Amino acid sequence: MTPSSDLPIPLDQFAELDNGLRLHYLDVGQGPVVVWLHGSGPGASGYSNFKGNYPAFAEAGFRNIVLDLPGFGRSDKPADVQYNLAFFVTCLNAFLGKIGVAKCTLLGNSLGGAIALGQALAHPDTVERLILMAPGGVEERETYFRMEGIVRMVETFAKGPMGPVEMRHVMSLQVFDPSLLDDSIINERAAIAPSQPANLFSTMMVPNMTTRLHEIKAPIFGFWGTDDKFNPHTGALKVIENAPNARMILLNQCGHWVQVEHRELFNRSCIDFLTKG
Repeated sequence: MTPSSDLPIPLDQFAELDNGLRLHYLDVGQGPVVVWLHGSGPGASGYSNFKGNYPAFAEAGFRNIVLDLPGFGRSDKPADVQYNLAFFVTCLNAFLGKIGVAKCTLLGNSLGGAIALGQALAHPDTVERLILMAPGGVEERETYFRMEGIVRMVETFAKGPMGPVEMRHVMSLQVFDPSLLDDSIINERAAIAPSQPANLFSTMMVPNMTTRLHEIKAPIFGFWGTDDKFNPHTGALKVIENAPNARMILLNQCGHWVQVEHRELFNRSCIDFLTKG
C-alpha cells in the first residue's frame, strides 16, 4: 500500500503531563486511534521507527499518535528518574488522558511492546487491541542483556557520544540486511543520542510478564524475526501459549525491525487485523 500524496501533514505536537514532563508526538489522520510506541535504542524516536508505516494507516482511516517516549526523540529526557516499566506506563496512561484518548490500539516495538503489555495489564479499559513487534517483557532481564545486539548497544552507548559511525555499528545488528539503513535514519538517530541521559539504559528495568499474559483479553497480533539479535524470537511462543487471544507471524531473514524490513507485509497485515479482525 503506497500512501497518497494528499494525506494531511502530521501535526507536530507536545503534551505536558501533570508530573511536568513534556512529551512530543505526531498526530496524523482521522478515525480509530492507533498509538505507536517505539523501541529503546540510542537515538530512537517515533518518527525514525515508524515513518514508513503510519502514513498507510492514515490512508486506511486511522488516527495515528506517534509518540516519543520520555528519554527519547524530542520528548523530555530527565536524568533523575528510573526508566523502568512502571515509569513508562504511568507516563503513557497520563499522556492518553491528557490528549483525550479513552481507548485505542497500542502498537509497540521492543520496549514499546513491553509498555503496551504493561498498559494492557494496568489499564485494560484503555486498550482495544495490541500490535506487537518483538516485544520486551517476556524474558528475564539477564536474557536480553546476553543478546548480541543489546551487548553492543550498551557498550557503545557507554563509551560516550555516538556519531554516525558508532550509530551504524549498533544499528547494523538491528536488521537482517544492513543495506536498509540509509544515511538519513543513521543521522536522525545520531543527532538525538548525545542528548539522552546516562542512566537511560542502566535503569531500564522491565519485568517478565509472561505469567500475566493470560489476563490480557484484548486481541493481540504480533511479528517476530527469527534473526532478531535483540529479543529472542522464542518469545513469540510465550505470547501464543499464554495470551488467550493472540496470533503471531514469524519471518525468517528478518531482524528486530519487521516494520522496516517487511514494510508492505507489516502495513497490510496490521490494517487487515484492525479492519477485519
